[in-house]
Amino acid sequence: MPRGELTVATSRQLEMIDLTDRLQQVVGGIDDGVLHVYNPHTTAGLIINEGADPDVRRDILGALARTVPSDFPYRHSEGNSPAHLMTALTGSAVTVFIVQGRLQLGTWQRIFFCEFDGPRGRRVWWKTIAG
Repeated sequence: MPRGELTVATSRQLEMIDLTDRLQQVVGGIDDGVLHVYNPHTTAGLIINEGADPDVRRDILGALARTVPSDFPYRHSEGNSPAHLMTALTGSAVTVFIVQGRLQLGTWQRIFFCEFDGPRGRRVWWKTIAG
């Protein structure tokens, strides 16, 4: 089972970075299988969503920021509690089928790394399972 790691450099506190093309390169030689992508960070998420219109990314980040208030009386002393909650809402992993060496995403779907506590250097682990 091939596996590996992608590095992700974020430049803003809240940011969505499209990983789809990098992950497509990972699965190019696999005829049939599954790609599992996992993010080992507690203040960043992974999602599959629309990638054609950049306003969708802005809307997602804006709605998350509004849903998870920064002025709530959080008890976690590091000051990044909103990022932890945003991660809980988005999740830390995605799984995509591979057919004939291609990720089976919908027409507009892309795989995004969601930064909620940046800027930072991050990593994402991936694993493919053939068959």
